[in-house]
Amino acid sequence: MSKKCNLPDENEMADLAELFKVFGDSTRIRILFVLYDDEHSVGEIAEALGMTTSAVSHQLKILKSSKLVASRRDGKQIFYHLADQHVHTIIQVGQEHIEE
Repeated sequence: MSKKCNLPDENEMADLAELFKVFGDSTRIRILFVLYDDEHSVGEIAEALGMTTSAVSHQLKILKSSKLVASRRDGKQIFYHLADQHVHTIIQVGQEHIEE
């Protein structure tokens, strides 16, 4: 291998590895699928997945800190949605890959 690889720097690779770790949990993937087309409250997500609101809140915190979901407040309720089009694309491409 005489060609030099154009590798990202170590920090970028570590950040990318951390991002993919977040996708390594099926509960978080299920939450992302619930949020794929529309925003929902914690209670709505919990009901859709048959989970407790505290379990969903814990996973949403991880997804939010990884910038995969965002939220908006409406009165006392908080609604969650996918953070941006990149998240939609990652899910779509991943699903296409496993269906090959």
